[in-house]
Amino acid sequence: MNPEMTKHVSRKSKPMSKFYTRLLLFLSVMFILMGIALDRGMLLLSMLSVLLYWYSSYESSTDYEYHLSGRIFAVDVIKGKQRRKRVQELDLDQLEVIAPNWHDAVGKYRKKGGTVKLKKYDYTSYDDDIPFYTMIISDEGKKIKLLLDLDEEWLRAIKRKYPSKVVME
Repeated sequence: MNPEMTKHVSRKSKPMSKFYTRLLLFLSVMFILMGIALDRGMLLLSMLSVLLYWYSSYESSTDYEYHLSGRIFAVDVIKGKQRRKRVQELDLDQLEVIAPNWHDAVGKYRKKGGTVKLKKYDYTSYDDDIPFYTMIISDEGKKIKLLLDLDEEWLRAIKRKYPSKVVME
């Protein structure tokens, strides 16, 4: 049985990003009004602030989608709710371990206190209420560390195929 699963994860926006986007929107409106009333040169500033507003709202909206198809695990990054890019496509046969971030099975790979340094990819929501898991896997001959928001259904599906490599505590 090859499970086909998809999970959507929305990254929580940074605390100041709403403030910045609102400030840029306010400045855009003010520059447009000043350009109409006072000087047409202000319209150039309004166009610049509108572009900055669009860019900041685009960059502050990041979602992830995990895909599991047989032994292939893939991650897509969705920017601005519209641009999708596949950033990881991994063979789970190369999996070393999946465990909660605090578990001893991934202790040597932790940022603080770990002895092994790996390239890290963070695909979590940054939500404090959602526990995240660490996946250690080989990609093109090099070990990497992925931080993921996996739920129990995902862990069980991977554990069925790789029982010794998934820690569910």
